[in-house]
Amino acid sequence: MTDFTKQILKSDKAPAAIGPYSQAVKFGNTVYVSGQLPIDTEAGKITETTAAGQTRQSLKNIEYILAEEGLDLSDVLKTTVLLSDIGNFQEMNGVYSEFFKEPYPARIAYEVAALPAGALVEIDVIAGKSDNK
Repeated sequence: MTDFTKQILKSDKAPAAIGPYSQAVKFGNTVYVSGQLPIDTEAGKITETTAAGQTRQSLKNIEYILAEEGLDLSDVLKTTVLLSDIGNFQEMNGVYSEFFKEPYPARIAYEVAALPAGALVEIDVIAGKSDNK
């Protein structure tokens, strides 16, 4: 039976929130992962300088958080990708396609004026957990 209480999820492998928010929240069978900056947890900062490298690190952070609930990227229903420069779209998209396979999740990607910590990329996801997983 599905539990419809709000549960806070956290992974020590992913960077801690840099503000008053949770890494992820589970409600029912749905997991909402907050926007993940490309922060390398061991270094405690952004170490990648390219959109490709930052996309890869952001998606790894998402994988760590989803794994806490027994999920992986195949369970992702929707992603939101924020780019500080839409000119980095193809570079981001190339790495994104390494992590997500068909059937792809729904996605929106757009340029924003700036991202925290000078990041080039920030990604959030919504994932669903089936009752039999």
